[in-house]
Amino acid sequence: MSEPLAFFRALADETRWRIVRLVADRAMCVCELADILEMPQSSVSSHVQIIRKAGMLESETCGKWTYFRIARGHLPLLKAVIKSLPESGLRAADLKRAEARLAQRENSCCPGPVKLAKSTKTTIKP
Repeated sequence: MSEPLAFFRALADETRWRIVRLVADRAMCVCELADILEMPQSSVSSHVQIIRKAGMLESETCGKWTYFRIARGHLPLLKAVIKSLPESGLRAADLKRAEARLAQRENSCCPGPVKLAKSTKTTIKP
């Protein structure tokens, strides 16, 4: 595991926490996260890099898109943290937008991950 302070600093921001919650369920690219969070891609990309540098994300590049999800080594800990904390009001809205955005994946600019999608075995429910 990466340095504990970097790990917890990465989680100590509402936007990064929302990203972690989303990519705990499935791999997503920055453009999908930006649409779901209703934020500029550049802002989302900066947050993703902080989470990645803390060692919490694994990635897969498909063409020009990079998909991120929680690294397997961190998933059990993050699942426990997620389940132990109260839901924010943003979670339901994020999940609704995620469902709508990911339903468009076949017809969108980003085709979706291959390896990460196949290796995803756990899902965190709302």
